[in-house]
Parts: sequence; C-alpha cells; structure tokens
Amino acid sequence: MATRESNEQAGGTGRRTLLGAAVLGASGTVLALGGTARAAGARPGGGRGLKSLPVPTIVGHRGASGYRPEHTLGAYQLALDMGADIVEAGDLVPTKDGHLVCRHEPEIGGTTDVADHPEFAGRRTTKTLDGASVTGWFTEDFTLAELKRLRAVERIPANRPHNTLYNGRWEIPTFEEVLRWQDEQTRKRGKQVWIYPELKHPTYFRKLGLDLEERVAKLLRRHGKDDKNAPVILQSFEPTSVERLNKLVDNPLVVLLSGATTRPWDFVETGDPRTVADLVTRRGLREIAGYAQGIGPTLDLVIPRDAAGRLTEPTTLVRDAHRAGLILHPYTLRNENPFLPADFREGTDPDAYGDVFGAYRAYFATGIDGVFTDNPDTGLLAREDFVNN
Repeated sequence: MATRESNEQAGGTGRRTLLGAAVLGASGTVLALGGTARAAGARPGGGRGLKSLPVPTIVGHRGASGYRPEHTLGAYQLALDMGADIVEAGDLVPTKDGHLVCRHEPEIGGTTDVADHPEFAGRRTTKTLDGASVTGWFTEDFTLAELKRLRAVERIPANRPHNTLYNGRWEIPTFEEVLRWQDEQTRKRGKQVWIYPELKHPTYFRKLGLDLEERVAKLLRRHGKDDKNAPVILQSFEPTSVERLNKLVDNPLVVLLSGATTRPWDFVETGDPRTVADLVTRRGLREIAGYAQGIGPTLDLVIPRDAAGRLTEPTTLVRDAHRAGLILHPYTLRNENPFLPADFREGTDPDAYGDVFGAYRAYFATGIDGVFTDNPDTGLLAREDFVNN
C-alpha cells in the first residue's frame, strides 16, 4: 500500500536495536493483551463484517514489515503473531500469464533478488508507470513460474538493516496462496483472520489487457469471499477502480487518498480535474460513500505537519467522513525516526525508534477507526493504553 508515501526511502544506516527473540517475546505479551483491547474497543453491538472489528483497528502494513521483508508469508505470519487485527496481505500486481502476486510495486528490482539472476538480465527495462519513468524488472514481463524462482529481500535496508538477515528466505506469494493461507490461519488460531489487499495501478494494467478487478473478483468468488461480511477489505488509490469493484463484489471497499494536491491517476487519464482535496470535501466524501465503505487517507490529511515536520491541529476529515458513513484507516505509522512526526523523534539517529506511542495517541484521539502500521505489536499496545485510559 501507500505507493505515494513521501517517506519510503528515508536514508541512514546508523545503529538499530536487533530485535530477534525480543520481537517474539513481545508478540507473546501483545497476544495476551489483545483480548482486553478487543473487548474495550469493539464497536457497540458487535456484529459481523466491519462491525466486528475493534476500534482502533490495527492493520499490519504489508505484514509486520518493520521486522521482516514485506509481502512475504513470514511478514504476514508475524503480524498475526503480534496481534494485528488485519493483515494487508497483498499489494496485487499481475504476471505475464495473468496470475496475481503480492509485491509493493510491479517493479521488483528493490524487493527481490532478480538482479542476481543472470538469466533475467535482459528483462531489465524502462517503462512509464503512472506518468513516471521507472527502470527495473516488472512482474508483467515474467510468468508465475519464473517469479517463483526469485526470493524476497528487504526494500529499505538503509533503515532496516536487521531485516536483511531474512533476505532470500521467502518466495513471492500469489493472491490465491494468501487466500488459502488465510483459511489455514483462521482454523489454526480459532478466530477469523482478516486481509486487506490493494489493487496496484489498475489503469496501467488495464491498458496492458491485465485487468485487476475482474481477476480479484474471480478469485474471491472461487473462495467464497465476495460478500459484504467477508473478511477481505479491498482498496485502491484509483476511485474508478473501486467503483468497478463495487459492481463485481460485495466486499467492503476503501478509497486510498494521497496528498491533498495530488490527483488519482485514473483522473489524470480521463481528464478529471479533481484532486484529493476535492475528494475529502463533504461533497466528495458523500460521493465516495455511494460506492465504498471507507477511505484510507495519508496521515497528513488527518493531522497536517508544519514546515518543521511537527503535528499541527487535526482537520475535520474524521468528523466529515463519519458523517458520510465512512470508516477511516489512515496510513502509515512506523517506529523509525525518519518516518515519525518531528515531535516524536528521539535524537537524530535515523535508525533509532522514536516515541511511536505518543504518535499513536495523537492520531487515535482524532477518532480514526484504525491505522496501518509496520509494527503491529506497538500498535496493539498503544491501543490497549489508549482505550483503557
């Protein structure tokens, strides 16, 4: 998720506490706390579907990607072990032969070991992706069998050197494998596991004859997960893609929203002049509520930052969205200093952890329904503290 995040490539190698067994130890503690948090934060009346989720909901962003290479079964598994309510299992992109796989972007030079495979050297190319020139290797130029020969690596090693210890351990999962994994984990854990896939660059892929919406809908129907109470929330940065999904499945749908001055790429392609700022007006939110159940705004749309990177006053977005009947799951809270508002950084070390609990409290206080986080354990602990105090 969150292709348009401005802080993805924050630099610095510095020091970082190695987690190892400490993470696993923390996950045990978090799991013990989870029941209390769920009881305290559950929506009134319980119920099925979205209403069964606790508030604030903790979404494991691409799994537990603060601790493992993102979009791997290892990252997804750890997110559940840490107590995440939902796992963002799948930024969905297609292969040459039409399968859906889970990668942050179709360009996989930074998330796999493809550069170490001399047999694929000739596949390296430059393409225009949503108006930007991108050079690398693209999933749509590989068959699924070829992609299965690759292994996942850490995407931002300068910020997460510990994660490089897990480079090469996991292959690229397909969406169908994730759906089966979801069923398996639900059985093993004795509770429903939720997933939150994102459709990546649907306009780009539609032009290549690799429509994402129909492929996603087909797989959800095959696995009996295409109704309004299904534990699968679908999301996209392109509103017309979400509208398209609304005609194909009954799943909960979410429109992702980047910076206020940006335009969704489908709007650019069709000449729609509206920006995200237009979509978060009361009128824009009412329109979204006509085909979706929620929005996923960047955190800066909830609480803007000043020129120094410090939090300012919250906007009216949470109130306005709730009045329109929409839930809000903003993105993305992370532990590392470069990713936090300046108010919550600890020192200047880019690899050190800042006061992420303080940041959680600030955002939770706005009334958001959930948050995407790379660190589900800290998110769950912060929710416990916030709900009980």
